[in-house]
Amino acid sequence: MFHDPAQFHDPAQWLPLVFAGLMGLSILIYVVLDGYDLGVGILFPAADEAQKDRMIASIGPFWDANETWLVLAVGLLLVAFPVAHGAILGALYLPVAVMLVGIVLRGVAFEFRAKAEAGWKPAWDRAFFAGSLLTALSQGFMLGLYVMGLEHSPATLAFAAVTAVCVAAGYAFVGAGWLIIKTDGELQRRAVALARLALVLTTVGFLAISAATPLVSPRIFARWFSMPEILLLAPLPAMAAVLLGTVWLVLGHLPDSRDRFGWVPFAGAAGIFVLAFAGLAYSFYPFIVPDRLTIVAAAAAPESLMIILWGTLFVLPVILGYSALSYWVFRGKATDLRYD
Repeated sequence: MFHDPAQFHDPAQWLPLVFAGLMGLSILIYVVLDGYDLGVGILFPAADEAQKDRMIASIGPFWDANETWLVLAVGLLLVAFPVAHGAILGALYLPVAVMLVGIVLRGVAFEFRAKAEAGWKPAWDRAFFAGSLLTALSQGFMLGLYVMGLEHSPATLAFAAVTAVCVAAGYAFVGAGWLIIKTDGELQRRAVALARLALVLTTVGFLAISAATPLVSPRIFARWFSMPEILLLAPLPAMAAVLLGTVWLVLGHLPDSRDRFGWVPFAGAAGIFVLAFAGLAYSFYPFIVPDRLTIVAAAAAPESLMIILWGTLFVLPVILGYSALSYWVFRGKATDLRYD
């Protein structure tokens, strides 16, 4: 990373890497945390009325805080890498617009379904499902186009469409894992069955992105398939295969009569997301816009980054603190939905 020790003392060299790391961490936490509550919304049509209320109760205390990580990631991209912000969002403005529509739709539906008259509640349930699905599909579509170097052609758009479906399946998988932890009875049994189905689609998506990424760029292909890199990187796909196999086996024995091992599917999904993210980060480093713009070249002035860093070092612990507090306070099984 740093070939000359003097670069450690040059803020223009290390500050962009610090912000790239913070932005990557924010995206990863968002994908896991908001991924599960989007997944719960995607699974809505598979539940009856009482189960839908229980599903909403399981994510109610957390879902808006989970979205804070997306705001932080986009904010860091804007202020720390303004050139890349324009290049990336300029190439993705349509899926970004769809994502914003989905986020607004699910947020409005989440609040209104609680106070709606009985006749209108199914409509708001459908809106919550549609908003969750639109958000997940648009994020997967953006991931697919980013992997394809932000190029727009029939082949890259088709790959992005496949990625969109697989990311939605990944969110459904982690959402089902969340429901296994937070519920019991018939809803928990149904979550186990849905988790097995979603895990198959998630595995297909994981394999598709892993196979396509090295083929997009000769540089990425060389980083993965030259010696000794291929040996050093072998643990990544090996650990992913172990996680996928372990989760599949555990799902075959759930739900457990004493509610043991219910945390395994959710933890396994989080581990798979971390490994996939690490593989993508390694593939595209040092570029922030694939094969066009490096992290250092896209960064704002070091003086500006230093000021932003102090603000980030204050905001980040606050977000981590209230997130941890909310998960501690509302730990355990979800109770009946109440708004009084």
